[in-house]
Amino acid sequence: MAINAAEEETLETLKKWWEENGKQLVAAVVIVAAGFGGWNFWEGQQLAKQGAASDLYEEILELTLVDPGQQVAEEDADRIISLSEQLRDNYAQSTYASFGALFAASQQVASNDLEAAEASLQWIIDNHGKGFLAKTDTGLLLTANLRLGRVILARGDAERALALVNSVAPQSFEVGYSELRGDIYLALGRRADARDAYLAAQEAGSLSDSLRMKLDDLARVES
Repeated sequence: MAINAAEEETLETLKKWWEENGKQLVAAVVIVAAGFGGWNFWEGQQLAKQGAASDLYEEILELTLVDPGQQVAEEDADRIISLSEQLRDNYAQSTYASFGALFAASQQVASNDLEAAEASLQWIIDNHGKGFLAKTDTGLLLTANLRLGRVILARGDAERALALVNSVAPQSFEVGYSELRGDIYLALGRRADARDAYLAAQEAGSLSDSLRMKLDDLARVES
């Protein structure tokens, strides 16, 4: 096939460009390919970690399955706490670790180890959403803060519990936060504020019998 002058000029231009840039282009392609390979390797590692974390969390769920009104056996409670610690130590950036810490805190509250329960809940708040590609679960974070407020109140530090509750925007958890705020005000002797907070919980949709009893108790004291 004949090549005219224009085509020859084009070929010479391409040859010259290749001599000047070809090596860099090949290197770039190699780097990109290695990057994809590295990404696939990293992704495979992450999937393996997620699988291992999922297995630990599934065991936690199985151990918490008890009949209504029954508590988790002491041996199983210890195992739940141990599994949660493994999740936090080895898979801290996974959501499984945060949910595992919630279950651990529940068992620690049940055994009246409030200091440990506070540490578990605080860990969720301090570590939530950290890490590459980590996601923020607003519901989980609100739950952890709400339970932490209850634990702090149970430990006798009502002022600190109030500061925590007031620092959180409760969103769809208004019922729980308002009732807890009422409990805190009651512990502080601020009965009028407690009544207002309990009423706010009712207005937010609470149908709790215990909340109604708290309001009735306040009404009797005030009458």
